[in-house]
Amino acid sequence: MTKETVLSNARIVLEDKILEGSVLIRDGRIADISEGKSDIGEDFEGDYLIPGLVELHTDHLESHYSPRPGVRWNKTAAIQAHDAQIVTSGITTVFDCLRMGSDEDGGFEHGEMRDMADAIQAAQREDRLRADHLIHLRCEVSSDNVLEHFHDFERDPYVRLVSLMDHAPGQRQFQTMDQYIFYYQKKRGLSDEAFAVFVAKRQGESAKYAKPHRDAISKVCNERGITIASHDDATLAHVDEAINYGVRLAEFPTSIDAAKASHGAGMSVLMGAPNIVRGKSHSGNIAARDLAELGVLDVLSSDYVPLSLLHAPFILADEVEGISLPKAIAMVTATPAKTVSLDDRGRIALGLRADLVRVRRDHGVPVTRSVWREGRRVA
Repeated sequence: MTKETVLSNARIVLEDKILEGSVLIRDGRIADISEGKSDIGEDFEGDYLIPGLVELHTDHLESHYSPRPGVRWNKTAAIQAHDAQIVTSGITTVFDCLRMGSDEDGGFEHGEMRDMADAIQAAQREDRLRADHLIHLRCEVSSDNVLEHFHDFERDPYVRLVSLMDHAPGQRQFQTMDQYIFYYQKKRGLSDEAFAVFVAKRQGESAKYAKPHRDAISKVCNERGITIASHDDATLAHVDEAINYGVRLAEFPTSIDAAKASHGAGMSVLMGAPNIVRGKSHSGNIAARDLAELGVLDVLSSDYVPLSLLHAPFILADEVEGISLPKAIAMVTATPAKTVSLDDRGRIALGLRADLVRVRRDHGVPVTRSVWREGRRVA
């Protein structure tokens, strides 16, 4: 039986303009877009209708699963709590980040993230989840056991994005020791002597493992058609390395030169939406707004605050010259979807999935009022 839903009297955010009108959903797809007022269907009363947000990089599931050091929550319960917050933030497609390899934060035991992925997939089959969940593997290439963890996922069709990360001191995110000292010596309460040993160990691991692990992981990804992301690129040499590995997504570049070069090479440059909301990076690196003003910001990620993914585009449209609301919304919908080859979503266009969000925003923080995934109301 054909199922139809009409959403009327909305400000519809299309790719290049905002249209006041209605959208017809038929069997989970967008069947018609019309201009003008209507007495049929759900009256939006002038609220915005935007595509469902596409989240490529969120560490939020990890905080539900391990809410305190040494604490592990029931995986299904953690996933459901994560999903609820994701959907009410307007996110209909989420790439759950799973950590591969131990790093200076300790990481997870071998097999733990494989079990989490199995729990995510079981929850989807059991219709427990409202968003569409896919997997993003965060591979700490300087870790000696990253390949052992990665091999558990080599045949998993839910893996659609893999990032190559190296958080060793003296490069990328931690180009200066001041940043690293703040993150690790002060947080861990290490003496200068103990910290020197810790730093030497991490730098040695990076020198030994980073390149062979990048080579091995990128080879598998390119063979399987998985999108590769670089992480915290700081120099033009880092960007050249990313190009050689076939990287399509540049996550959190730490210098303007690296961001410009990545964008110029055809990569999508991703920055954190919290960076936009706060006006600066929490780790002291470049401001995402600066990249937006230079025209080299392509994708936003909620990173550690889910609602920021909805909030940040409105800030950009309000405050950055040359960025319209449709262009800002594309940074959290169409462009991330295209970057990971999800061509059936991310835009309000005929034939695409009816992943849609009703948003009210008179001023300040926007409010999610309703969410549909494939035409089914989920919030």
